[in-house]
Amino acid sequence: YAFFICSVTNKKPAQASITKVKQFEGSSSFVRRTQWMLEQLRQVNGIDPNRDSPEFDLLFENAFDQWVASTASEKCTFFQVLHHTCQRYLTEKKPEFINCQSKIMGGNSILHSAADSVTSAVQKASQALNERGERLGRAEEKTEELKNSAQQFAETAHKV
Repeated sequence: YAFFICSVTNKKPAQASITKVKQFEGSSSFVRRTQWMLEQLRQVNGIDPNRDSPEFDLLFENAFDQWVASTASEKCTFFQVLHHTCQRYLTEKKPEFINCQSKIMGGNSILHSAADSVTSAVQKASQALNERGERLGRAEEKTEELKNSAQQFAETAHKV
């Protein structure tokens, strides 16, 4: 199986690349086959914007690659990530996206949905942590009360 990975370095300035990796049958590891810098990408061709098709082509400065994604949905997700990465990291010559469904280029994209899901999850986790903190605070107060009560009982018992 072969996959494309869109990655960005954490160096300054950031460098984005597209890497083709291959996973051989029976193996859990991946082998890097080819890598292009994002600046080399000239065109992303979705082949047919009117149907959900897994086929697509990528045209680079010195290379042309034909691909078939596992599903049309995976192709759409890859295109959204690729489009977002190009918009964010390429300041000059951005690749042309042709024959792509309009949902890839903006609007209610999977990236926005993912961001909303992450934000929602973070808010829920934060609320759960706050509630847990309050319960722990009450438990600490109760423990302190019990400790004081036990000390008073021990002092009284010792006097008797």
